[in-house]
Amino acid sequence: MGHSRPREQQTVEESEESSIRRHFGQIVAGVKDYAVFTLDVAGHITSWNAGAENIKGYKAEDIIGKHFSRFYLPEAIASNWPEQELKIAAGQGRIEQEGWRLRKDGTRFWADVVITALRDPTGRLTGFLKITRDLTERRRHEETLRSSEERFRLLVNGVKEYAIFMLDTEGRVASWNLGAERIIGYTAAEIIGRHFSCFYPAAAGRGAAQQDLDTAIAHGSLETNGRRVRKDGSRFWANVVITAVHDLEGNLRGFAKITRDLTERKQFEELEESRQRTQEFLAMLSHELRNPLAPLKTSVDILRMRKLTDPVAQQATEVIDRQVQHLTRLIDELLDVSRITSGRVCLSNEVLELETVFARAVEAARPLIDAKGHSLDLKPPRQAACIRGDLTRLTQVFVNLLNNAAKYTPDGGRIEVEVATAAGQAKIHIRDNGIGIAAELLPRVFDLFTQGQRPLDRADGGLGIGLALVHRIVSLHRGTVTASSAGPGYGSEFVVTLPLFSEEMAMNGITLSEPTGPPLRRRRLMVIDDNKDAAESMSMLLELWGHEVLCAYDGRTALTAAAKYHPDAVFLDIGLPEMDGYEIAERLREQPESARAILIAITGYSQDEDRRRSRDAGIDHHLVKPVAPEALHNLLDSLELH
Repeated sequence: MGHSRPREQQTVEESEESSIRRHFGQIVAGVKDYAVFTLDVAGHITSWNAGAENIKGYKAEDIIGKHFSRFYLPEAIASNWPEQELKIAAGQGRIEQEGWRLRKDGTRFWADVVITALRDPTGRLTGFLKITRDLTERRRHEETLRSSEERFRLLVNGVKEYAIFMLDTEGRVASWNLGAERIIGYTAAEIIGRHFSCFYPAAAGRGAAQQDLDTAIAHGSLETNGRRVRKDGSRFWANVVITAVHDLEGNLRGFAKITRDLTERKQFEELEESRQRTQEFLAMLSHELRNPLAPLKTSVDILRMRKLTDPVAQQATEVIDRQVQHLTRLIDELLDVSRITSGRVCLSNEVLELETVFARAVEAARPLIDAKGHSLDLKPPRQAACIRGDLTRLTQVFVNLLNNAAKYTPDGGRIEVEVATAAGQAKIHIRDNGIGIAAELLPRVFDLFTQGQRPLDRADGGLGIGLALVHRIVSLHRGTVTASSAGPGYGSEFVVTLPLFSEEMAMNGITLSEPTGPPLRRRRLMVIDDNKDAAESMSMLLELWGHEVLCAYDGRTALTAAAKYHPDAVFLDIGLPEMDGYEIAERLREQPESARAILIAITGYSQDEDRRRSRDAGIDHHLVKPVAPEALHNLLDSLELH
C-alpha cells in the first residue's frame, strides 16, 4: 500500500518552492553582465532580464514572444542551426558553444552561449534556459595577440642574418627560421625534434650543450662565442645567446636561441692579430739588432785610427765596415716597413722638383753603381716637373730602385732613368739590362720578403724588404709603382707614377700648410682615431687652419665627449676596436647633441661596399687615406653646417 504526504505538508513545500523561484527570478532579473532568459519548447522567448537588454539591445516588451533565432546570423538560420541547438539541448540536457550573434541594431558580437533544457517533475520538457555572455573584447584581444604573434613569427622566420629558433625544456629544436637554415644548413623538417647538441663539436657533445642550458636557467640567459658545427660537418665561429623562457607561474617552458655567424670577423681579427704580431716582431728585431752594431762600428773606427799597415788587416777592416753598413741599411728598412704598415709614419708635405729628388737619390746610389762598373744614363723631363711629398721618403724610393738595378745587373751593365710628364702625372722609368724577373715572380715582387733566385754566395742579397717599402711609400704619395720584365736574362723596368704639382701653384710658393681659397670659417671639429699619431697630426693641421679641435681615441670616449662638445663636424676612422666607425656614426646620430653634425669617414676602406655601409650608417662623406690636405680644406670650406 503506497504512502502519500499529508496535504498540509505538500502545500507548505509548494509555497516554499514558489518563494525560492520568485527570489531567484528577482536575482536573475537584475543581472546585467549576462543575458539570462527562457524559451518555450518551440524557441519563443518567455522571460527577459536586464543583462539580456544590455547585451542584445531589446526591451522585454519588444522581444518576449519572439523566436530566439533573430539573434543568429543569416547563414546560421539558413542552415537551421537554432533549431538544431534546441534538439541537442533537449537530447543531452545542455549545449555550450561560442559564435557570432546579432544585436538589435544589427551589429555582431562574439558570444558564449549555454542552453539548458527545463523539465517538470515528471520529466516532461517545458522549455529552455539560455545564458549568453558577451566575449567580444576578449576575442578582440585574442585576435590582436594572435595577429601580433603571427607577425612576429613571420618576421623571425624571414630573418636570414641570424639563426633564431626555440628549444623545448629538454633541448630539442622546436622551431627553425630561414637564418638558421642558411647558417647551419638543416631544413626545418630535418632538424625539428633533434637535440641541439648536434651543433656542438663532437668532443664537447651533449655535456657542453647541457651546461649551456643549465647556465641559462641559473642566470636567465647565456651569451658565448665558440666553434659550432654545420650540417655538412664544417665548423664556424659563432656568437650564441640562449635565453630561458618561463610562463607566468615561473615554470620553464623552453629556450630561445639566437646564433650569429662570426667566421669572417674572426678570420679578420686573426689576420689583424697576425699582422700586428709580425709588425711587433719586426720592430723588436730591428731594435735589438741595433745594439751590437754600435760597438762594431766603433771598433772599425778604432782600427782605422790605428793606421794598420798589414794589408790583410786593412782588408778585414773594410769587409767589417761594409757589412756593418749593409746590416744598418737592412735594419733601417725593417723599421721603415714596420712604421709604414702600422700607420705610425708621418710624411712631410712639400712642393719638390723631381730634379732635386733624383739628384739626392743618384748621389746616395752612386757608390754601388760605380763599384759595379755600371753606366747611368739620366733623361730628365723637357720642362721642370714638381711633385708634392716627403723629400726623404721619395729619395728613399729611388735610391732603393737604383740600388736594386745595380745589385741585380752583372758588372759593367747599363742603368737608364727616364722622366716623362703627361696628363697631370710624372712617370719615372728605371730600366736595367740585368738578370731580369721570372714571370711567376712579377705579381709578388712588391710583397714583403719576396725575392727571386740569387747566387749561392748571396753577396748582393737582402731580406726582400726594399721593393715592399717602395710600394708603400709611393702609395702614401697617392702614386703607383709597377714592374715588368721579358724574363730571366732580359733586364727589368720599374715605373713610378706620381701626381704632378701644377707649375702655377709652385710658382706662387703655395704649400700644404697654406691652402688655396678664402679663409675658412672657424668650426668646432672632432677627430676620432685609435691611432694617436694620425689623430694628433690631423688635429694639428686643422688647428693651423683656425679650427677648434677635440681628439678621441675610442668610440665610448668619443660619444661621451660629443655630447658635451656639440661638434659641427666629426672626422672618424672606420677600423676602430670594440666599436667601429659605422656604429659610432649611428650612435652619434641618436644623440641630440651630435645628431646634426657632418660626419666624415677617413679610412683605408675604399671599396663600393665600404662606401655603401658609410651611407647606411649616416656618414655624409667617405674619404680614403691618405687624404690630400687641399681636398680636406676645400671640403671643410664647402660644408653647409646646421
